[in-house]
Amino acid sequence: MVSYTKHSKINATQALRWLIDMGADEITSDTPINRFVMSPQNNNPKIKDTATRIVETIDGSVSRPAPVGKNQIAPAEGAHDAATGASAVTDIDELRAVVEQFEGCALKFTATTTVFSDGNPSADLMIIGEAPGVDEDKCGRPFVGASGNLLDKILHSINLDRSKDCYITNVLFWRPPGNRSPTNSEIAACLPFVWRHIELKNPKVIILLGGTATKTILNTQEGIMRLRGKWSNIRLANRKRQIPCMPTFHPSFLLRQPNQKREAWHDFRAVKTKLLEYY
Repeated sequence: MVSYTKHSKINATQALRWLIDMGADEITSDTPINRFVMSPQNNNPKIKDTATRIVETIDGSVSRPAPVGKNQIAPAEGAHDAATGASAVTDIDELRAVVEQFEGCALKFTATTTVFSDGNPSADLMIIGEAPGVDEDKCGRPFVGASGNLLDKILHSINLDRSKDCYITNVLFWRPPGNRSPTNSEIAACLPFVWRHIELKNPKVIILLGGTATKTILNTQEGIMRLRGKWSNIRLANRKRQIPCMPTFHPSFLLRQPNQKREAWHDFRAVKTKLLEYY
């Protein structure tokens, strides 16, 4: 029997925070698995090749479900409306206007403002994060405050200027209450806008900051600890060119785990090298 002193006891929230700080960002299953009774064919599962991913945008043929209730919208309906609105725009300014008017994501009703993008729309590099935080929600720009300052410093270390050399956005355009992780339905409601955003921007290189952005854009369940530093390519449905994507740590994670800054710096250096290939 193991005994604990009062100084060694931690509550569930503290334990979860410690796991997150240590890099745990995924679970293996919702239910326990008895490995002793697994069938032989499942003992050596093949790892899915994620080098190139074909991204298909949602078309207008998706069926529209009935509304959930007054002032509410079903997740599938929100995704349908987003796909319809996204497909109709022809430039980034139009997309911004459509997103600002969109009401198919419940986060819009708890957020202060819509956080769409920042930086140079003509830049070769596109950076995609997770969702706005409290500072971003106040000013309407992604990556400000402490995490934004750190991102600016990392970019400066590879001779890139945020306002001239980068175009920055998030997977979600509204802050989740309490800065919690976004739900699958919230991501699904915004995803058609994100794909259209990438299509209209048509960057040469994409940086994916953090696990949520990486899993969403690369359509994978693998965690950021496993994927960071490894190039993956996405190809949008209406474009022949593949876009290289570099997953790396989110600045907010680096603020909690400064010992990981070296790894992130290597990732950004690889991005700079990739950008130089186009000149």
